[in-house]
Amino acid sequence: MVNAKTFLEAAKERVNQIEVTQMGVIQEAAKLLAERINNGGVVHIYGSGHSACFAMELSCRAGGLVPMHRIVNQDLVLKGAYTHEEFTDGKFERREGVADTFWGLYNIQKEDAFIIVSNSGRNGLILDMTLKAKEMGLPVIAVTSMEHTQAVESRHSCGKRLFELGDLVIDNCGPTGDALLEVEDLPMKVCSISSITGAYIAQALTAEIYQRLADYGQIPPVLISYNVAGADEHNKKILEAYEGRWNS
Repeated sequence: MVNAKTFLEAAKERVNQIEVTQMGVIQEAAKLLAERINNGGVVHIYGSGHSACFAMELSCRAGGLVPMHRIVNQDLVLKGAYTHEEFTDGKFERREGVADTFWGLYNIQKEDAFIIVSNSGRNGLILDMTLKAKEMGLPVIAVTSMEHTQAVESRHSCGKRLFELGDLVIDNCGPTGDALLEVEDLPMKVCSISSITGAYIAQALTAEIYQRLADYGQIPPVLISYNVAGADEHNKKILEAYEGRWNS
């Protein structure tokens, strides 16, 4: 039966899978990213389609770390690199050859790191960005559905999928196709899970990175909600330390 209760139960199972199977690699990724931030680096987060939600979870939100930069496809249009028609052709995320253009939009430095997110890990944009980061010597944390990605082939000329290129790979424990609940007598499922497990992974990384930065003896650069008294002054001060690290 498809209802809120069955979805909640299925979602809890997937989140529990992350706790049981992925906590070690989450902690390892947090250690790597904290070291990069402690040495002046910024973490660039990129996901296409609904995987962009992962970047939104980490970047510019209350309780989040400041040096988390969200890379968004729309910047390619806003900055004039592609037309709106090209961007909305329905297959834009399958393109190769876009990473160099992205690189020209942002201030990416040798101290930085990447988190690249894709359920299938097979499309051109995602793999282009991963290959470019690796070419530049930057570590890549890959977040993907291992069940899904191992069931499909790469759409990139390199023949690889995201999990085959990442320095560390976090499994979002989602099913092939993302949707969880079987529908009786119909060939589809309903209710996707990757945004929920992705948010759990993102906030787990935030917690682990925060503690490691604190262990270095610094006050970690955390944003306060602008709807809280004193937030304007606090946020202005810590944002100034990263001025120019985003192409806003």
